[in-house]
Amino acid sequence: MHRSLIVLPDDTGQPLVDAIAAAKESLRIKIFLFSDPALLAAVLAAQHRGVKVRVMLNPARRSGEAENEATREVLEGAGVEVKDSNPAFDITHEKSLVVDGETAFIQSLNWETRNLTETRDFAVVTSHRHEVDEIVECFDADWNRDKFDPGEDSHLVWCNINGRNRVARFIDAAEESLFLQNERYQDEVIIERLVRATRRGVKLHVLARPAHFLKKGKLVEGVEGLRILQDLGAKVHRLKGLKLHAKLMLADGKHVIIGSINLAPGSFDSRRELAIEVHDESVVKRVQGVVRQDWENSHPLDLSDEGLLKDLQENEPDVAEMLALDDHHVNHGHHGHGGHNGHDAHKGHNGG
Repeated sequence: MHRSLIVLPDDTGQPLVDAIAAAKESLRIKIFLFSDPALLAAVLAAQHRGVKVRVMLNPARRSGEAENEATREVLEGAGVEVKDSNPAFDITHEKSLVVDGETAFIQSLNWETRNLTETRDFAVVTSHRHEVDEIVECFDADWNRDKFDPGEDSHLVWCNINGRNRVARFIDAAEESLFLQNERYQDEVIIERLVRATRRGVKLHVLARPAHFLKKGKLVEGVEGLRILQDLGAKVHRLKGLKLHAKLMLADGKHVIIGSINLAPGSFDSRRELAIEVHDESVVKRVQGVVRQDWENSHPLDLSDEGLLKDLQENEPDVAEMLALDDHHVNHGHHGHGGHNGHDAHKGHNGG
């Protein structure tokens, strides 16, 4: 039994292609977006050699955008069983692969070429029986539209079941340092836990995406969460060179959570998400190396009024007003982010 780590784009998509190519009996694939030609070819080849392949794809987004349609047609044309993911969830954002019921891949990455070549992403490979069984059980439940409940002693981190509690407990247990890589910092419970961590002396290193990458309706909470953490002394940076798509937390250089979960209310409350907490020395050591290298290859995110205005005016000009960012204040040099100009002024927009 083992656990290992895949780091993208460093390791490329080859480990996934190889795992699919090695399948003898079955493939269970649950994925949010699937369009990469090499992975698609590997799945089709498995079907052709008699492997029982089942694929669950997230259906069209709320916007009506149906990103998986072309892949779906190709798979169905080759005789692969394909289903929409479980309609009990707004979105199925889980990204998992189980090979022969023996080995599972828990991923932050979608099966899109850019996630294999341009974004910082991670996957944990596990052959631990209880972990693999849990993913299989959830897959089969979602496939059959049954309820899945891994129970109190669940080995994995599932949304919308135990996710917020497990992530909160993970943060609460940190004693010295927390390195976070995530696209979104919006969940108030998690922000509050991170605030408490800084208050008890945990050094917080937060890797985030620039404000304009956030969807308009989520921008206020996203910026607010990062500003609160920065005000409390957390270092908030953006990655250079690669796009950040990872969902990773490293505590005290000893414990890591990797998976599909963004730190946002929707992820915890209404989506199917999956992550794994790992303590294996070999995995954690490699995570630590990548995370430190990413931190060295990052620079501070400018969350001042001035910095945000500049970022948003180019991309989302009307959001600047929602954040109570005011050219007048900026031009007069008041671009700190305490008081009225910062959090207080936009509390009213927090419901979305």
